Amino acid sequence: MSEQRRRIDQVMDESFATNLEDLPIDDLRSRRVMCDELDVELSYYRRMLHGRMDLLDFELRRRSGEETRSLIDALPEILADSPSGRTSNPLDRELSLSLPELAGIGKREVDQALSDGFLAHLPEIDTAELQNIREVLSETELTVSSQRRAVYDAHDILTGEITRRYRDGSTNADEFLSAD
Repeated sequence: MSEQRRRIDQVMDESFATNLEDLPIDDLRSRRVMCDELDVELSYYRRMLHGRMDLLDFELRRRSGEETRSLIDALPEILADSPSGRTSNPLDRELSLSLPELAGIGKREVDQALSDGFLAHLPEIDTAELQNIREVLSETELTVSSQRRAVYDAHDILTGEITRRYRDGSTNADEFLSAD
């Protein structure tokens, strides 16, 4: 696998989680760590996208007359944990990860969606443009969610292969514990 490719491209490549039987255990573990890190990164991006979508949804409701509070008054509620019933990370990993800066416009769709400073100019943006921005954020969130699903699937396959090796005795779990 080329080190030049983005990690998500590596994970989404069908060869990432196939023909694992002959792969060294350290490579399996390394790939699984990559999945863990990507899950944290993609989860972060999804949360950022959801926050922006929640803010836009409120503003669109306010403009249509369905909401009478100001955005500032409603901000604590809008940003409260999981207002729309979204669930947390099923892998439930606590990993430290150096996330990329979002200040510059990157090549990825998610970087572009998150770097847009529309929130600072919300009052000046007309409703049609807000709806367009909301649609772009939603489409980006679907892409990130699809990538996250691929990461989960790869993680499950890698974990299954590691577990199989422990079970059949071809890998010793004590070696892994003593390596730390």
